[in-house]
Amino acid sequence: MRGRHSYISSIGFIGIVILIGVFLDACSIKSSHDTAQGGAVEYDFLSVNSQIQNWIDSGYYDGASILVVKDSQVVLEKYFGKYIPETQVYIASAGKWLAAATIATLVAERRLSWNDSVAKWLPEFKDIKGKATVRQLLSHTSGYPDYQPEGNHRDDYQSLEEAVKHIANLPADTMPGTKFQYGGLAMQVVGRIAEVATGKKWEDLFQEKIAIPLNMTNTHFTPVDSTDGHNPMIGGGARSTLHDYIHFLEMIAGNGIYKGKYILSPESIEAMQADQVKEAIVPVGEYVEKARASKHTGIYGLGEWREILNDEGDAVLISSPSWAGAYPWIDKEYGIYGFFIAHVNVGKANRDKFSSFYASPLLPILVRNAIDSTEPSNLSSKGVVKKKY
Repeated sequence: MRGRHSYISSIGFIGIVILIGVFLDACSIKSSHDTAQGGAVEYDFLSVNSQIQNWIDSGYYDGASILVVKDSQVVLEKYFGKYIPETQVYIASAGKWLAAATIATLVAERRLSWNDSVAKWLPEFKDIKGKATVRQLLSHTSGYPDYQPEGNHRDDYQSLEEAVKHIANLPADTMPGTKFQYGGLAMQVVGRIAEVATGKKWEDLFQEKIAIPLNMTNTHFTPVDSTDGHNPMIGGGARSTLHDYIHFLEMIAGNGIYKGKYILSPESIEAMQADQVKEAIVPVGEYVEKARASKHTGIYGLGEWREILNDEGDAVLISSPSWAGAYPWIDKEYGIYGFFIAHVNVGKANRDKFSSFYASPLLPILVRNAIDSTEPSNLSSKGVVKKKY
């Protein structure tokens, strides 16, 4: 299966990366969490670490950290600059995955349905936007504007309720289900639907359904404007830490199970990872086409990108990248999940036309190549410096 993918070419416009294939200690990590336990494969992640350091040296990030788990073993955990395990930053669009999972718990409880219309819960949506479904809101096929119209940018609402009343008055871009258009406004609407269905605030729902069960003690959906408003930005305002988000990925990779307990049902996981774009038109130059130099129509599920598909059309690499620097991914083909966390220096990035959104997808390819270059017959006698996660 792996031989069918051309991983270097799949990086797209990011460019060809020269991989250094020396078998060094894969864990030159300044972290007290790394202890030698032996018995597993030692991988050389020098290319991964060098790429991250290059971004930092270029001024795009002040620091960063990355954690990669393979077959339930931590194979890479490294901190750059002043980052430590507790460093909390905005993860922007990586929060879309968390939002979809929160909604999935309500669907499993039958408090919502993926096919519920917006108008069922929010009668103020009287035009075509009211016909969009929860499924379409989370798959960017609702027909809603992606962001605020030019000259009408305001985010300092006091609540999701107030924000959504404003969105209800915006014109639809397209009919629901006809076009994929990545953005954030539809996420605000689905968050408000959850509030109406449960009688609880979005942050309280997220904590109850996802954060607390996964021991994500430092992850929150924060207000868009903490001074003037209390409206959480569902699709881009979450804050988290390296280990918090890894707990979430462990659950998703475990088919909804975390520490022996179901957080999401297998049916929810299946729905989130399935092609939810369906017959909707996918614009030229969208994320997967740019990041992977390949084009397929089933690019998005619910809150997550379907970056690489197998021959059957199933997603084998899923992710939720952000413009701010966070990049979580699950590589089902390699038995891997990982999280890169950083916060982009916007001014420098804009001047150099650097996009973390399109640059970070290089990381899972470098991880794949590091694993592919490590054959059992060529292993050193060092053992591995890893632990079970």
